Amino acid sequence: MKIEIVEASLRHSEEDGYIGKLILAVEGHSQDYEMTLHSKKGRDWGYGLFFREGSGDEEQLLALEDEIEENDDLFYRLVGAVKEMSPA
Repeated sequence: MKIEIVEASLRHSEEDGYIGKLILAVEGHSQDYEMTLHSKKGRDWGYGLFFREGSGDEEQLLALEDEIEENDDLFYRLVGAVKEMSPA
């Protein structure tokens, strides 16, 4: 699965921890995705994956989610992209 990071950003606050946002384009998918990453201390990251604009093909979203879950290198590349945007 070919995934392009279109945009990445990161913000931090004492209250919320680190919140990263990615816009992802996936080859062959009908629309882009928004991924939100969260970590209280910048080490253990959780995420949410959403269609960027409205609803879309649920099977495509689930395929991307499966790829993120199963491909550690991909997940760490996505986390690395937001960490590069660190305001610190």
